[in-house]
Amino acid sequence: MTNDEKILAELKEIFIETLGHDNFELDGNTTANDVDGWDSVTHMMLINEVEKKYDMKFSLMDLMSLEKVADLVKAIENRQA
Repeated sequence: MTNDEKILAELKEIFIETLGHDNFELDGNTTANDVDGWDSVTHMMLINEVEKKYDMKFSLMDLMSLEKVADLVKAIENRQA
């Protein structure tokens, strides 16, 4: 399992717990439009849970550049490096 795959699996767990369902596919190209219940409020809840999971804080620039899940994976990897 690559680091990307590991992070995606961990993110899927966070998404399921935060959104309260698992009726979605989560891959690098997934966006908020692809997932029921992923709106501006749950987006901030998801970011908060990701920050807690990885013990990090995203900058405003990081947050503004998140368009799809792959961008989130990359931001996590950059913070881990």
